[in-house]
Amino acid sequence: QNSMVLSAAIFITLVGLIIYLHFVKIDHESLLVIGSLGIQVTSSYASGKESTTFIEMGHVKDVVINEAIHMQKVIYYLCILLQDPGDPQGVSEVVPLFQSSKPRLDCLIEVYKSCQEILEQRKTAPQPS
Repeated sequence: QNSMVLSAAIFITLVGLIIYLHFVKIDHESLLVIGSLGIQVTSSYASGKESTTFIEMGHVKDVVINEAIHMQKVIYYLCILLQDPGDPQGVSEVVPLFQSSKPRLDCLIEVYKSCQEILEQRKTAPQPS
């Protein structure tokens, strides 16, 4: 009886660990910004699985560094503001980036500056008719 309970507990623990590694534990995150196409966000999990999200540049209003207070600490994170289709001045959604890796503010500033350079080039480039 005891060995059966112990075996079941070990089995449940192993299944839980596999699920955690496959669906929860993110190993690294990346951001690819192409001014003429859009923004690709990729999360690679510890199991090797990858999750990719693509946002068309026409939907991107801006990229900002946001701050939040969490457990008596200020944390900073990079966000993509998506343009509201009904209101060109409005924001329909805020997409946070690097939620798992939580890079330091100085790293976020470097990524932010690069994103802003690409967004500025897109705004100054002649629009196709």
